[in-house]
Amino acid sequence: MKPIETERLILRQFEPERDAPFVLEALNEPDFIENVADKGVRTVEQAADYIRTKFLPGHERYGVGYCVVELKESRIAIGTCGLVKREGLDDFDIGYSTLRRFAGNGYAFEAAAALMDYGRAELGLTRIIGLTSLTNEKSAHLLEKLGLRFERLVPVAGFASESRLFC
Repeated sequence: MKPIETERLILRQFEPERDAPFVLEALNEPDFIENVADKGVRTVEQAADYIRTKFLPGHERYGVGYCVVELKESRIAIGTCGLVKREGLDDFDIGYSTLRRFAGNGYAFEAAAALMDYGRAELGLTRIIGLTSLTNEKSAHLLEKLGLRFERLVPVAGFASESRLFC
């Protein structure tokens, strides 16, 4: 996948060694652990392996997956955004996270909107869903801002409780 540029951001494929320190920080942010899951990644080496085993296979299999979100001007990694094909679900799911210190600036919306446009235009996706935990109101609001609406609760492989599905 070629990098995607927006007015303020660049979305690019992960590189294990380059991006491992950022992934270690992102996966251990309290908001990520509370709203997504504790992935148990505690070292840079584990983060590089996580990139190889969790982020890159989607790109290899589907031509899209999780991307690093960088500020265009400084090239500082501030978050992740991806179109993900999850086990047990028919549609691609838009997922995103932003480091707390960069939250509240509209970056997650900008990245997610760009990646959804890419999925529709370049991959021919006609339906993109969003999933949130039952208590993640910020994410639900962002999905609604992207034009998705709550449909139902669904089980998602790897998560203990049901998730809210937006489409």
